[in-house]
Amino acid sequence: MPQPTPNDLDPLDRIDRSIDIDAPAERVWELVSRPGWWINDGEVEAEPDLTVTGDDALLRHATHGEFRLRVVESRPTSYLSYRWVDGDDGTLVEFWIELRDGGVTLRVAESGFSTLGKPRAEWLGQRGSHVEGWATELGASRTWVERAGVPQ
Repeated sequence: MPQPTPNDLDPLDRIDRSIDIDAPAERVWELVSRPGWWINDGEVEAEPDLTVTGDDALLRHATHGEFRLRVVESRPTSYLSYRWVDGDDGTLVEFWIELRDGGVTLRVAESGFSTLGKPRAEWLGQRGSHVEGWATELGASRTWVERAGVPQ
C-alpha cells in the first residue's frame, strides 16, 4: 500500500516535539537506537524485555503490553525512524539528533494517525495521548542520558 504524501495527511496528523540534552550525540544515539525505549511509565527502563530480529523488534511491557516496531531508516548518530507494526499499518516515529553548544537537541515526530483506518475522533484521541506522552518521554530521555554521564 503506498504511503500518503504529507500534503494528503490531515493537518492534525503529526506531532512534533524537541528537548535539549547536555550530552554527546553518541550517548543520545545509544538510547534512541533502542527500539521502544519510550514505552514505559515515565522513566526509561534499564533492562526492558526486548527481542530484536534484524529490523524488527518486540517489546513486552508489564503494564502496557506487547509492541512491535520496525526500523525504517537509520543514519547513526543523527536520524532514526521506526514504524509501529499494528496490523497492516502503524504510525511513523522519527528521531533527529542535532548538535548544539553543550550537547544536542533531540527531536521527535510521530505521524500517520489519520492513515490508521480509524474514525477521525478515535485517531485524534490516540494522538492526544501521544502528545502528552512525548513530552513525558523526552523528559525521561534527558534524565536517562544525562545521568549516564555522571560517574556512579
